[in-house]
Amino acid sequence: MAFTLQIGHSAPDFSLPATDGNTYSLGDFADARAMVIFFTCNHCPYVLGSDEVTRKTALQYAARDVAFVGINSNSPNTYPEDSFENMVVRMKEQRFPWTYLCDRTQDTARAYGALRTPHFFVFDKQRKLVYTGRAVDNPRDARKITVNDLENALEELLAGRPISVPLTNPIGCTLKWEGKDSHWMPPDACDLV
Repeated sequence: MAFTLQIGHSAPDFSLPATDGNTYSLGDFADARAMVIFFTCNHCPYVLGSDEVTRKTALQYAARDVAFVGINSNSPNTYPEDSFENMVVRMKEQRFPWTYLCDRTQDTARAYGALRTPHFFVFDKQRKLVYTGRAVDNPRDARKITVNDLENALEELLAGRPISVPLTNPIGCTLKWEGKDSHWMPPDACDLV
């Protein structure tokens, strides 16, 4: 069985605390026409380099009833910057237009097969996976972006068309797994394409 959730599979449920003080599960976003779940964090240069691009995309598609949920699964023992307290501070400072959840146990990261920060998963109305991978081809330097795979997938999904590129490799830092070296990857994790 593949490590990362496969195209056509259902979104695994979760129950995670958010920076706004609430706890969210998949059902809290049931009314959204589509859903983007992405694994992110507070410190990764690929996240920091593309946050404003992600913000623009989230704002653009919120008007079209697409929910955006960021999940930080990084171990704060590996990177203290990724603690829940620092997530709260970051959201207060940045006011990102998405719900920001903390996956302390890393169970949600395992269920989705998150590989890197950032790693995006796009789900249709029935919460079947239609796209996974990167958002853009150069997340570390927004000035060098030539392709926005996330927006391409959302456009095709909302137009009722098949996703022409359903899989790309996420570009970013490896997820910081509890008790592991900061560059460790699970043995069954691999490139998506």
